[in-house]
Amino acid sequence: MTGWRVLLTRPAEESAALAVSLSDAGIFSSSLALLETEALPFAGEHSVVFQDLDRYCAVIVVSKPAARLALQLLDRYAPAVPSLPWFSVGAATAQVLAEHDLDVSYPELGDDSEALLALPRLREAVAVDAARVLILRGQGGRELLAERLRGQGASVDYLELYRRFLPAYDTGVLMQRIEVERLNGVVVSSGQGFLHLQALAGTDWPRVAQLPLFVPSPRVAEMARAAGAEKVVDCRGASAAALLVALRSQPVPTL
Repeated sequence: MTGWRVLLTRPAEESAALAVSLSDAGIFSSSLALLETEALPFAGEHSVVFQDLDRYCAVIVVSKPAARLALQLLDRYAPAVPSLPWFSVGAATAQVLAEHDLDVSYPELGDDSEALLALPRLREAVAVDAARVLILRGQGGRELLAERLRGQGASVDYLELYRRFLPAYDTGVLMQRIEVERLNGVVVSSGQGFLHLQALAGTDWPRVAQLPLFVPSPRVAEMARAAGAEKVVDCRGASAAALLVALRSQPVPTL
């Protein structure tokens, strides 16, 4: 066993899978979901978009929840899927889409929007006349992808498929979990996950901020440092492999 004892904050199902990978590597983890998702009701807008997918030169799916809901919409509204490239930010989301025999690409290095935007195949897909891209995401997702794609001359449509929320917990549960289980690190998988960590910590945030915080990207690292996190480690990805590399590269703190 290593000396790391980390708190996982992804949705329960994802944390369970990650905990297995960490356990196999001799790392103790405890899970406290700080981000859950709820599908938004399907509406007329969804049917219109999915019945007319061939007007797009590319479809970008930003997360696994978006991918799963997209497959439901395909089954309902577009059983004959037009031939067009699909893209995802990470490998896990790509796998969900690939299992439906979609032609999906993702960046092998980096699980963030910046890595996706640098993907040659995406650049090629939008380098056509009147390029139009569909982005499938959660409610209120970040705008970087659309801004950069519009800068390349493409028009961009969003379709929001779900909302994210912080589950209800008793006051003080976060610090209590850290103390009882002697945790010495915290893992967040997104910017919103970090904001939920801060919100749940409340007045305990200065103490939580002293723990090493493992984040998936430079953007989230910048958010965490600006909020006062003292030791931020950018894993350069949200996968289990990226987290394991980051954990092994850092000295275990003494509490």
